[in-house]
Amino acid sequence: MENYTPAFKARLGLFIAVGLAIFVIAIFYIGKQQHLFNPVFKVTTHFYNVSGLQVGNNVRFSGINVGVVDNIRIITDSTVQVDMLIRRNVQEFIKADSEAAIGSSGIIGDRIVIIAQGSTRAAIVADGQHINSIEPVETDAIIASLQVTASSAEVITRELAEIMENINSGRGMLGRLIVDSAIAENVNQTIANFMKSSEGLDETIEVTKENVFEFMEKLQLTVARTEIASNALGEIMVKINSGEGTLGMLIQDTVVAHNLSQTMINVTETSKGLDEFMDAVNSSFFFRRYFRKLEEEKKRMEKEAPKPKSDIIEQD
Repeated sequence: MENYTPAFKARLGLFIAVGLAIFVIAIFYIGKQQHLFNPVFKVTTHFYNVSGLQVGNNVRFSGINVGVVDNIRIITDSTVQVDMLIRRNVQEFIKADSEAAIGSSGIIGDRIVIIAQGSTRAAIVADGQHINSIEPVETDAIIASLQVTASSAEVITRELAEIMENINSGRGMLGRLIVDSAIAENVNQTIANFMKSSEGLDETIEVTKENVFEFMEKLQLTVARTEIASNALGEIMVKINSGEGTLGMLIQDTVVAHNLSQTMINVTETSKGLDEFMDAVNSSFFFRRYFRKLEEEKKRMEKEAPKPKSDIIEQD
């Protein structure tokens, strides 16, 4: 009978009230996490492999949790549909060309859906719209790639160790350069000789520069003289083209050119007449004896003239 005392009933009522309060608070907390009491809209996407994504995982946009994964279902053997519930107040920032990818909340954290920002000119995503997706990179693929990289690094390390061992033991050209002091001395001597040669080369370059400068000065002087000559020639050509001077008159004045042509014709006719006159004189009785005497004198002088050496050698 003591279990039903007023104190017991009061304690029982207080326990029940506290339990109900905790239950209500838990419902509101879970509902807030699942956005049960906030206005939301639905967005879907497709993946080939969801990589461990589960219903209730968060959806992030610009690094902020804006929704949850509402449903995951297999459509075909190569397509998995993921439905997401996103808060209505961020709908204006998500564009129709945004892409969804699967990531993780940490290095080994839960899988989440990450929505990338779209272009500024694209339209706002609508309720129930499908957006494109980016396939996630599997952890197994990463581990396999790391294994291949580790194997390659092991081979490289082993080969490098062998090379260093050969160098330290004096094998090969590099090893001999490091271990053999004679070769090192020869290299130093070669470098010294090269430095001396470079000094001589510097002197040669300086002399060459001086010669080049002198040549350029002479070339500039020649160009200046050529320019003066070309200007003078240009003035002469202008005068000739304008008909000034004797040459200009010969080229431009048609009257002078005609007179010159007529003069040449007259000279030609006169030379012909002179030839005919000389032929007549040769055949004349009075001058025949005179010209015959000139021919005999010419023949006598040709006979008395000394013969060339070439003719004497041929006769011998």
